[in-house]
Amino acid sequence: MSVLEAQALSKTYVGGDGGQIVVLDGIDLQVSRGEMVAIIGASGAGKSTLLHLLGALDRPTSGRILIDGRALDGMEDDAVSALRNRTVGFVFQFHHLLREFTALENVMMPLRIAGTDEVEARRRAMALLERVGLGGRVQHRPGALSGGEQQRTAVARALAADPAVLLADEPSGNLDHHNSERLHELFTELAHELELGMVVVTHNRSLASRADRVLQLEDGRLTHVALPEVVA
Repeated sequence: MSVLEAQALSKTYVGGDGGQIVVLDGIDLQVSRGEMVAIIGASGAGKSTLLHLLGALDRPTSGRILIDGRALDGMEDDAVSALRNRTVGFVFQFHHLLREFTALENVMMPLRIAGTDEVEARRRAMALLERVGLGGRVQHRPGALSGGEQQRTAVARALAADPAVLLADEPSGNLDHHNSERLHELFTELAHELELGMVVVTHNRSLASRADRVLQLEDGRLTHVALPEVVA
């Protein structure tokens, strides 16, 4: 069963001349639990727009999105926000960690906001930081962490609420090769280990080659790309 689904998804904007700019044009996509899907494409092709729609950060012009079996169309904004907070985790190119808080406190934050008591929030945050290889760095603030450590903290934070879906937008775009590869390996492990439905937007061929499927966004539509073509 798909944990994330888009049906005939379209997004259109009005240009400065009043004409319509079609960014996404009738996209269909199904992502299963434990599956990692990479989306590649030229800059400006609409990859981030698609990710924002899939994660319920924006509304489509037409079409439907289902997250964990629930259709978003017709939902009030508050209900969409509640579903998103429970079921979707986000990782962006820049970690957006709160610099005045430790790694542990940053990961605890979404749990505390959701009403989880402090003891349980701390326990889960510790376990997640251990899982991403930062068990010895939990009391460090972001400024004392390397770029790779900051991004792995952001991954732990994205997983705090035990989401069904993880969406990542150029997650290694700000990292050197060594830290990129470590992060890529972590994504692959987490998708299968936690049975996440994962969609990763990336220009990085190494990350794309680790995905179960690679799709290219071009002219508003998704097409399948064979893995050897990605690696080449």
